[in-house]
This record gives sequence, structure tokens and C-alpha cells, in this order.
Amino acid sequence: MHIYANPKRFLSLASWMTPLLFWGGLVMVVGSIAWGLLVVPPDRLMGETVRILFIHVPAAWLGMGGWTGIAISSAALLIWKHPLAGLSARAIAVPGMVFTGICLATGSIWGRPTWGTWWEWDGRLTSMLVLLFLYGGYIALAQATAREGGSPKIPAILGIVGAIIVPIINRSVVWWNSLHQPPSLTAGKSAIDPEYLWPLLISTLGFSLLFGAIVLMRMRALIAEQQVEARLRRRALDEDVAPDNVAPDNVTGVTPSGMETA
Repeated sequence: MHIYANPKRFLSLASWMTPLLFWGGLVMVVGSIAWGLLVVPPDRLMGETVRILFIHVPAAWLGMGGWTGIAISSAALLIWKHPLAGLSARAIAVPGMVFTGICLATGSIWGRPTWGTWWEWDGRLTSMLVLLFLYGGYIALAQATAREGGSPKIPAILGIVGAIIVPIINRSVVWWNSLHQPPSLTAGKSAIDPEYLWPLLISTLGFSLLFGAIVLMRMRALIAEQQVEARLRRRALDEDVAPDNVAPDNVTGVTPSGMETA
């Protein structure tokens, strides 16, 4: 892990991984969604609305997976003081929040014809909403500490403490009775028909690759931003020091216009 603590070494890796993940993920996402829209038959109970599955499920997976990534990066920052761990967590937060929002939006659209309501305060929906708020709080805190020069350990603590929401979301449909269906995928078992399962798995993998590409793009942008800020600080310090090394005009016998005094 510490091999890539050097930003230059990390950037050399990210430069070829980013397009690979982006284009690979994009092809898989487009192909799986086309498969789900054009090939997969309507569900016996949910009809055509089942097709939203191929966006809703990957979005829910990446909403939870994103915060898991923040927690891991935060732990690396606090335990090993990895120099890029804080940047990694910040890079994950925004796309994680976006996918959590997509999960809630598509869930509401799916729930309206299925449950007869846009929103239900059940365990799964409520805990996903809490996750969305956690993302917002983490982003605001991370930006504030970066802007004010605060310690990155502060948002890292939130990243680790907030990880408690991930198992709550995962087990919410088991712990509390609600309108939300129980888990369809468990260890070694699937309640999903293979006609839906394969395009769903490809869609989830494709969105995951896109997520990884976006995180790498954001990390590269954050590193570049830090490098620019460091150069500007050095330039400002050089300009502050330079006048002390220049003799006043009246000592050299040269007027401000550049002409010698009599």
C-alpha cells in the first residue's frame, strides 16, 4: 500500500488505469442496460417496472460501497498516516453521495407503482436517507478542514464512526418488517431469475468500474490542486523575502527613473 504513497508513482498508475476503468465500465453499463430494456421480459408481478432494477441495485451497492471505501481510507490515514488516504476518502465522497441519491430516487420511482406510495419510512429507505446525510456532512467537514488548514483526522473519525450505517442498511430488511423485499442475493444463493441476474451482475460491475474511474479522476484533480497551492505558497514566500535582499535606491545612487544622481 505504501508503494503508492508517492503522488508521482500513484499518478503514473492512475494515468493508464483511469481510461481503462472508464471505457470498460461504460461499455458494460450501456450493454447491460440495453439488455435489460430490450431483451429481458417483464416480471410476472412487477411488469415493466422491474427494468429499473438494473440502475437501482448498482446505485444502492455503490452508495454503501462508497462509504466502506471512505472508512478504509480513513483507517489508513489514522493508523498508517498514508499521505494519499485522506485524498482518497474525499475523492470517494462525492460520487458515493450521487449514487446514494440515485438509489433513493429510483427506489421512489419503483415504489410508486409497486407499493402505491413514493416514500415509506421503513428501515431500508430511512437508513439510506441517513447515509445520504452522512455523505453531505462528511463532504462539508472535509472541505472545511482542507480550506481552513485543519487536521484531516477530523473527517477521518467521522468516516470510521459513520461506517456503522452500512451493516444497518444491509440487515434492515431482516431486522424490521416493511414493504421492502428481503435480500435477493445472499452468500451462495440467489432468488433472482437468471434472465435478470446476469444483466444485473454486469450492470453492477460496469457501474463499479465507472465509480473507480471517477474516484481516480478526482484524486488526480485533488493532487493537482494541492501542487498548485504549494507552488503559489512558495512563490508568495519568495516575493516576501526578495525585497530584503535588494538595496534601496538612495544607497546605490540611482533614482527611481534609472538615472544617476548628481
